[in-house]
Amino acid sequence: MPKTVGVAVSNATFHFDKLYTYAVLPEQQDAVRLGSMVLVPFGRGSRARMGVVLACDAEPENAKLKCLFDVAPASACLTPELLALVHFLKERTFCTYYEAVKAVIPYGAQYKPTVAADGVTPVLQKQLVRHTENSYRLTGSLPQKPKPTAKQMAAVTLLSGGERTLTELEERGVSRAVLDNLCAKGVLECRKVNRSLDLYGDIPLQNRPLALTAEQQLAYEALRPSLEDHDPHAALLYGVTGSGKTLVFIQLIQRCLELGRRALVLVPEISLTPQMILRLKSRFGSRVAVQHSALNHTERLLQWQMIQDGGADIVVGTRSAVFSPLEDLGLIIIDEEQEHTYRSESAPRYSAHEVARRRAASSGALLLLASATPSTETFYAAQQGRIQLVRLTQRYGGNPLPRVRMVDMRAELAGGNPREISLALEDAIRKNLEEEKQTILLLNRRGYQTVAQCEDCREVLKCSKCSVPMVYHKAARRLLCHYCGSQMEPPPQRCPACGGKLQYWGFGTQKAEEELAALFPQARILRMDQDSTAAKDAHEKLLARFARHEYDIMVGTQMVAKGLDFEAVTLVGVLGVDSLLFAQGFRAYERVFSLITQVVGRSGRASDPGFALIQTTDPSNPVLSLAAAQDYDAFFEQEIAYRRLGLYPPFCSVCVVGFAGGQEAQVGAAAARFAVLLAKLAAQRPGLPLRVLGPTPAGILKINETYRYKLTLKCRNDRAFRDLMRAALAAYEQEKLPAKATVTVDLHADGDI
Repeated sequence: MPKTVGVAVSNATFHFDKLYTYAVLPEQQDAVRLGSMVLVPFGRGSRARMGVVLACDAEPENAKLKCLFDVAPASACLTPELLALVHFLKERTFCTYYEAVKAVIPYGAQYKPTVAADGVTPVLQKQLVRHTENSYRLTGSLPQKPKPTAKQMAAVTLLSGGERTLTELEERGVSRAVLDNLCAKGVLECRKVNRSLDLYGDIPLQNRPLALTAEQQLAYEALRPSLEDHDPHAALLYGVTGSGKTLVFIQLIQRCLELGRRALVLVPEISLTPQMILRLKSRFGSRVAVQHSALNHTERLLQWQMIQDGGADIVVGTRSAVFSPLEDLGLIIIDEEQEHTYRSESAPRYSAHEVARRRAASSGALLLLASATPSTETFYAAQQGRIQLVRLTQRYGGNPLPRVRMVDMRAELAGGNPREISLALEDAIRKNLEEEKQTILLLNRRGYQTVAQCEDCREVLKCSKCSVPMVYHKAARRLLCHYCGSQMEPPPQRCPACGGKLQYWGFGTQKAEEELAALFPQARILRMDQDSTAAKDAHEKLLARFARHEYDIMVGTQMVAKGLDFEAVTLVGVLGVDSLLFAQGFRAYERVFSLITQVVGRSGRASDPGFALIQTTDPSNPVLSLAAAQDYDAFFEQEIAYRRLGLYPPFCSVCVVGFAGGQEAQVGAAAARFAVLLAKLAAQRPGLPLRVLGPTPAGILKINETYRYKLTLKCRNDRAFRDLMRAALAAYEQEKLPAKATVTVDLHADGDI
């Protein structure tokens, strides 16, 4: 048993994030092991801090060691695989140990410091305490005197068949008071158990055999050997929109379970989980667990515990589900693998792809990436033979790809149509309504009007805390900052700079909804954006209603663009695409192509042919033309040439070092000094490939009163480079520069912070 342990403590800065040695009291030795959550005295005042044990029998730094305050139960101990992921995140993302711990386990499974009943002794308490319930079992016979009541007899009869929870007994008319009385008599025994939670338990199980097309069967047969040999493999399933990639997933998952192994399915958006859950639950029943941020803390904890206890064979969820404690993983699927949502934008700044590759390597699993528009890096790796490439070239059922037409909005304006909805789109929607078909419109800007500008001085009304325009939300009659949440209510009519009249213009999803309602008063319109889906379960409820044809038109942001499958949708319209073409970052064209291809692919997925209209002021733009033609191969050849010429991934890695603080001059100076320190250290490492660009202001200079600068590094993401970065961060710390600007390192950025 360990007598000393090395503990990583919470709230440590990067520079001081190391293992601190503590003594283990004799009564704690049986409970302490690698991965244990502990409470430790830290600092001069011996204040209680959370920690995790990452080393046992650590060598004491001095003879006088502090002792652990408390140790969490064994059920809270991190598994060896989760511990390995903590070390992996620490090494790859420049986070602290405890930031990694909080990433790999949900909030509800974590502990917090409190004090015992004596009001003095520091002890651990679980973040959530309401996830358990009473469970009762029969331990004795019912005494005949006094005469048992009918309720008591009913309770004993029910429990004679085995242990039951309080919820189950109350549903059958047995109250808690009756059960407590029987416990006092020694007839029953009560214990605490985790609440059972079968999310989406009302989905009926379907055991119909899968009907794969010949092409889908060939794809499955090509992937099956990599699944069956228990060695790590990676593959790309590249299929046109509507080709039935999900059916191939299900067949692979079925085979994975037959092999006695488990599967993990990642989707990029919460809005995509309902349909994926429906398909998996209807096929595999209650052994499907769910992990995503729309679950409340208790739901997420119960699902996580279900996985940890071996009650799940399949986990489906968004990015954080990659840390699910599934043992013996045989298959990891990343659907719509090109999406940026698989990359975390807060510490630890990890990529789900990278973590998935790590887990596949350690488990001997097949990592399957899937998309109709794979990322340039993934497709290049497949072309180079580093991962297996499997294609699906035909839509399921033999349906043709949608016809696509470009609409020149300059011609619309010249023809006297000032609206954001073109005459061509108006006519197409009207025809669709007459034929009782459904329409999806993509507009990747929420709100009503996006800019307020003075008619006199031309000043744009910006957030006082951020360097971004305020957005008018008509329903709430307020201006809202989409970055810090600041509000102006009611919206001003005069310019705060000169007193001139403010003109509101721009086009968001709220205004699109209003314009559609005016054009088609008989139509039932659904708006899907961050505002309309804020309530719990809103995504699945609204999408379910659209699937039942309770709405005719769905207008929304990118959450409506991918992964959704509605048989009655035959028309798709793309609005406001021009702003996306000129967005920052080397992936701008890739994102536009993917977004348009994906949303166009939502139409014509059943027997009726699909049609799409793309509204733009630049109809000859080659990216739009290739997206309209659904020609990914041609787009890839164009994009890979640009990446090679500009030295962007996959030909290098891009690391963004961000600096943030309250004084712009100090932040800029700190960024410049870091660049000098980095150059000095790099000069001591000849042969290390490195290009340093900047420092420059971030794309958005100020967010929530914090100024932001960045360095962009073109590098090779290997151990030598990461060692260089750690040395530069240490030198930055020694010069006390964090007092001027905090620093972050993101190896998965698109060129901005």
